[in-house]
Amino acid sequence: MIRIGPAGWSYRDWEGIVYPVRPKPDQLSYLAGFFNTIEINNTFYRPCSTKTAESWVRRVAANPDFKFTAKVLQAFTHEKAVSDTALVKEWKEGIRPISESDRLGAVLIQFPWSFKNEPDSRDYLVRVIEAFAELNPVLEFRHSSWDDEEVLALLQHFGAGICNIDQPLIGRSLRPRAYVIGRVAYFRYHGRNYQDWFREDAGRDARYNYLYSPEKIDQQAEVISEAAENAEETYAVYNNHFRGQAVVNALQLRQRLEEEAVKIPEPLLAAYPKL
Repeated sequence: MIRIGPAGWSYRDWEGIVYPVRPKPDQLSYLAGFFNTIEINNTFYRPCSTKTAESWVRRVAANPDFKFTAKVLQAFTHEKAVSDTALVKEWKEGIRPISESDRLGAVLIQFPWSFKNEPDSRDYLVRVIEAFAELNPVLEFRHSSWDDEEVLALLQHFGAGICNIDQPLIGRSLRPRAYVIGRVAYFRYHGRNYQDWFREDAGRDARYNYLYSPEKIDQQAEVISEAAENAEETYAVYNNHFRGQAVVNALQLRQRLEEEAVKIPEPLLAAYPKL
């Protein structure tokens, strides 16, 4: 099973490009009609309530193949707060309706570039993996020091996966890889906007303003197909969200892998006629 979709679904600049203006759709239900996964981003900023998670599950009910992935709270990755057991419990309790309904494919643990492969960091890494072990954790590193055989063996030992990322590169940024560790292969595409990615005053939209070319999608499809042969499930998530470009590239990847025409949102076709 290869699941393809965007990171997030609630972006103001998607209105009129991804989503029709009238009548206004339920955005999550609408996207679940085109994709079989979406990465939940707001769980990175705050724990969600069980009521909210139950709503998310209801809204994707029409797609029996759909599974979410969810980003773990940034306090656990950027502030090293995993020793706060009450906060860990609160976060896990929030997404419990998703996991209990078998709609949760993995949780993504995204560390910053500043988190480097050092003894204290490796010890903390183990603590984080153990805290979320039952939720199929996938680790996203940004620093190249983590591209290490001992680290990969450590993840294998704990049954954790690794996120293969595509991002603008500078210095010791992690290069694209196609590792499959554990049961899940996970690919995450941030775009390659070198002009704004490293600019301190660039906003979120500017950093993720990038559209992969059809030729690059072809290359990604080949890598993903090969990785999927060694995984129970494979996730390909596009985070280049500005003006719906993640949706464009995710649909292009679907069409490339499925080798047949895929349904395209009408507003998106108007905004990107080449689709």
